[in-house]
Amino acid sequence: MDLGSYGTTALLTDQYELTMLTAALRSGTAERRAVFEVFARHLPAGRRYGVVAGTGRLLDAVEAFRFDADTLAFLQERDVVDGPTADWLAEYRFTGDIRGYAEGDCYFPNSPILTVEGTFAEAVVLETVVLSILNHDCAIASAASRMSVAAGDRPLIEMGSRRTHEQAAVAAARAAYIAGFTTTSNLEAGRRYGVPTAGTAAHAFTLLHDSERHAFQAQLDSLGDGTTLLVDTYDVERAVRTAVELAGPSLGAVRIDSGDLGVVARRVRAQLDELGATGTRIMVTGDLDEYGIAALAAAPVDGYGVGTSLVTGSGAPTASLVYKLVARADGPEAGAPMRPVAKRSTGKPSRGGLKSAVRRLDGHGVACAETVTTGEPQPAGRDRLLQIPLVAKGEVVGREPLAAARDRHAAALAELPSTALQLSRGEPALPTGFADGGPRH
Repeated sequence: MDLGSYGTTALLTDQYELTMLTAALRSGTAERRAVFEVFARHLPAGRRYGVVAGTGRLLDAVEAFRFDADTLAFLQERDVVDGPTADWLAEYRFTGDIRGYAEGDCYFPNSPILTVEGTFAEAVVLETVVLSILNHDCAIASAASRMSVAAGDRPLIEMGSRRTHEQAAVAAARAAYIAGFTTTSNLEAGRRYGVPTAGTAAHAFTLLHDSERHAFQAQLDSLGDGTTLLVDTYDVERAVRTAVELAGPSLGAVRIDSGDLGVVARRVRAQLDELGATGTRIMVTGDLDEYGIAALAAAPVDGYGVGTSLVTGSGAPTASLVYKLVARADGPEAGAPMRPVAKRSTGKPSRGGLKSAVRRLDGHGVACAETVTTGEPQPAGRDRLLQIPLVAKGEVVGREPLAAARDRHAAALAELPSTALQLSRGEPALPTGFADGGPRH
């Protein structure tokens, strides 16, 4: 487990979680069994699916959710909690169960992405950290998936570290890799999560030298002729000629970062071929998003670097997930009956009850609907159950290699109908229906 600069995740939360805890402890309702659910009421406008990401980070955060002496001292000095609440927090360990959609899978409006079961007290304090992680990572992965679809077989480099918070950059690189990006420029993501890393040089390196020729030669001497040379600092045509002259036809790649990328790429491809560098690849960067990538589909481009648009969710920086109480016990006793509860707020309704979800697949293995049930799910034929155990009686059971989430996402995309992969604005690719299943045992 590696939480960066955080020794505990307990204060990555909103004060109102502890306000509710204090009041519930006083009223005697804190120990009632409760079920919280994470879901999105809608997808970002025009999006056809969302991508679950951040699950692995979430499991680390839940495991590290502890109130040590320094944390408790801070809370009491600020009068955030009273003495009895501080005593309760000192012993805090999440002892409940968490189930959820597997990382890398797709979701739709009202999909029960995560279900947290435990006492009200131990589950409510997790709300903010759960939503912080999932809202960010799902938003990034959802944007990254669209970019990966637009790129097809061409590789994508995540390079948005300088456009977001330093820790968000690490999480973004991880989420992008799950959703199909090939590499990241962020070295901490490589160290912490094993995401493959890549990077060469910026315009500053060229400007440092007395000439572009000197800069190229220095890079080639250091990294070999398989490196990628940035050719748009001054004059692209002259730079390409110099690059091939110095590296020969075995030059790995050139990078274009400005101008009309499609037009420039065609000119560069023709020039490289004329100079005999037929195997030299062309990489393009420069404020690309999924639409810019799609527009370059017919251009002689071999790969893309994406920064700002990726780390800001390509216009949807949050997945708009919510964490809502959907069931609670009538009393604190272990066997107290559970009852569904739901909001009726205008524009913000919720559906009560502990839920499961099934993705319905037709005879060809293509997803056609998502069914959410408040009873035991009833899969049939090729239908796929969507929630898996993540935490059982307080113990993490759902950790997996990052590569598993990446493979799962590719498989989840492959089972969606072809309309899901269109970049044009549209409705969610799958309808979400609600049904009562059989009784739970």
